[in-house]
Amino acid sequence: MIKAVIFDVGGVLLRTQDHGPRRRWERQLGLQEWESEQIVFSGEMGTAAQQGVMDDGELWTWIGRHLQLEDDQLIQFRQDFWSGDVLDEELINLIRRLRAEYQTAIISNATDDLRRLLENEHKIADAFDLVVCSAEEKVMKPDSEIYLRTLQRLEREPQEAVFIDDNLDNVSAARNLGMWTIHYHEGLNVEEELAGLGVTIRNRDERLTGEQNHA
Repeated sequence: MIKAVIFDVGGVLLRTQDHGPRRRWERQLGLQEWESEQIVFSGEMGTAAQQGVMDDGELWTWIGRHLQLEDDQLIQFRQDFWSGDVLDEELINLIRRLRAEYQTAIISNATDDLRRLLENEHKIADAFDLVVCSAEEKVMKPDSEIYLRTLQRLEREPQEAVFIDDNLDNVSAARNLGMWTIHYHEGLNVEEELAGLGVTIRNRDERLTGEQNHA
């Protein structure tokens, strides 16, 4: 029986809806299209930051030097880079409903800035029982170790957890461990997918009625 539902952040809870600011900076800096994402996320330094080899501030200092940006330019570049990202409020509401019956958790390949982002900027950290960040763990998805650590902290067996991610390699790694999985894409009805796995989610009215009757 499923007892825990585990989510990725980037590409699932938080998605880039407007790539325009990044494309404009690339043209201004003479970069190839999508090169800014490669530098920040998947290049050598971006990966190092997600592995906890350097902190988030050190990564952005390096980016400024790499792109030859003055301090004020780097501040604007960084602000613009994230400006097209949108939190999926409907999915967050679903997660809050899930917590009435299930553990909820995050496994994210992210820098050590993740907790600040969740707690202070988006204010959603309270929707999760556990947050597992690759920079803190010094290990990234799809390495099986990060999933095993998460399951251990939740005190769950693989077959008691569902993992939701937009990256197929990450989903496959979780499935190979025996976890239930959902390969996310924008527009996917997560509630229906979870229901198909036997995860029942009370709606808000049912939860309130139950709470009032209990009182």
